[in-house]
Amino acid sequence: MSRSPSTDMLTSLVHLREALRHTVLPLELPGAEEQRVARTELVDQLEDYVLPRLIQIDAPLLTVVGGSTGAGKSTLVNSLVGRRVTQPGVLRPTTRSPVLVHNPADEAWFDQSRILPDLARTPDASTDTGKLQLVASETVPVGLAILDAPDIDSVEERNRILAAQLLAAADLWLFVTSAARYADQVPWEFLKAAAERSTAVAVVLDRTAPEAVAEVSSHLARMLTSRGLRDSPLFAVLEGPVDDDGLLPAEAVADIRGWLDSLASDAGARAAVVKQTLEGAIRTLSRRAHPVADAAAEQATMVNRLRADVDRAYDAALDAVDTATADGTLLRGEVLLRWQEFVGTGELLRALESRVGVLRDRVVGTVRGRPHQVERVSVAVESGLEHLLLEHAEHAAEAVDEAWRSLEAGRVLSESSPTELGRPSRQLRRDVERTVQEWQAGVLTMIRAEGADKRGTARFLALGVNGLGVSLMVVVFASTGGVTGAEVGVAGGTAVVGQKVLEAVFGDAAVRRLAERARKDLQRRVRELLAPERARFETLLDDLGVDPTAAERLREVVRRVDDARFAGTGGLG
Repeated sequence: MSRSPSTDMLTSLVHLREALRHTVLPLELPGAEEQRVARTELVDQLEDYVLPRLIQIDAPLLTVVGGSTGAGKSTLVNSLVGRRVTQPGVLRPTTRSPVLVHNPADEAWFDQSRILPDLARTPDASTDTGKLQLVASETVPVGLAILDAPDIDSVEERNRILAAQLLAAADLWLFVTSAARYADQVPWEFLKAAAERSTAVAVVLDRTAPEAVAEVSSHLARMLTSRGLRDSPLFAVLEGPVDDDGLLPAEAVADIRGWLDSLASDAGARAAVVKQTLEGAIRTLSRRAHPVADAAAEQATMVNRLRADVDRAYDAALDAVDTATADGTLLRGEVLLRWQEFVGTGELLRALESRVGVLRDRVVGTVRGRPHQVERVSVAVESGLEHLLLEHAEHAAEAVDEAWRSLEAGRVLSESSPTELGRPSRQLRRDVERTVQEWQAGVLTMIRAEGADKRGTARFLALGVNGLGVSLMVVVFASTGGVTGAEVGVAGGTAVVGQKVLEAVFGDAAVRRLAERARKDLQRRVRELLAPERARFETLLDDLGVDPTAAERLREVVRRVDDARFAGTGGLG
């Protein structure tokens, strides 16, 4: 059995709500704040009005009385009901819970699951704008409910937000203005929005002097026509005294009351109002969701750009360390000096140049470094490697922070971090020290394992595990043969010495294997060292919760809503 158009519409709108809920716009991009507001408004309208109304299409017609400060909304509501059900404000702004008046027979329609589900129901007057006061009155006809909303231009932001929320949940707006306020900008912004989404609207020109009614009403009618509200009923309430209960004379509101009663008693007319407003709301949801999807796509693009900045900087740092630990860069300065002290320079280098056939034996016979000299080489390697890692980690952090701060979104994100991103983390120095020490220890472990069956040989004993270990480190640091020019005879030559020393003990193939293993171990440890530094930036991006598929998913559900709209009579069955 195929589903009805209204079922398809309901399903599509539920999916739209979920897609909007999961569409986040956290980055400060141009237009992002506007679309954040739009997203919130769309979700609120779905939850406060569209979904409840679609589920309960026969529920009473909800008429929301809204308007500007001092327009007389509460007095009008009390006068329409015939008794005081909502408290007119003497002091401005009046902050209180909105009041919904309904016939006792319709009470079940207005439970928590009906309209405005996030407002707690209460039978009592309250100053809590998070509550909705329910008042039952026999004078309100069955099939109609009247809701007194806060001022749309209140100086209290929570009043303005609630007023907009309530108007968005209305089947019908009863918009109240006055001769003094009818041309104000704020009311017309609301009325423009009502016209754009085809909301049913009636306008009440309140507190108008008899001699001004014709002129003001005529001007107001022209304004309504020019703004797409030509068919909106226009009522005038003359300025006059109120009784002891603050009510206007019954005849002053007779036309409005009669019109509302006729809507309540005519199921067809009531359904037409609901259909007009509901279809207009759904059409507007569809239209306004597209810019939200565009904003979501821009967010994903920016996240990718910021992530690329991170990858670029830290990948460059890894490449730079990889190059510097293989091209002989570390075989300069203190490392070179201590290595030369260990292996000697004069006789050994002359032997290397003479091409003596027993080169390995000469090398081993020449290397007679003392234990303290081996330790000095190890310390120099440790210090040089630590300095190299810190330098490139610092440069990577600075590069990412600079790239991020060149963009407003990145700057705000960077400043949101609890730590200073332009510098490495505080524990990096300790992590660097640990990484280098563990790598050196790993090299010695390799030497021990490789020389397990050679420890008793004269060559092994002459050099020792530590001596062979620093020799292997030197070989790793010149594995690309990058030492050139004048340094070939010094740094390059001593690197060759390290290789010959190892070959004399282990053989050519074993040395190549050991050097490759040690180098890959160093690369792995450097990647692990920089991973937490990179993660400081990546975590900020991940925590934004930007889903790269959100934009397309939102567009897809909007297409389904449109398909349901065009499938029948507005998709409402």
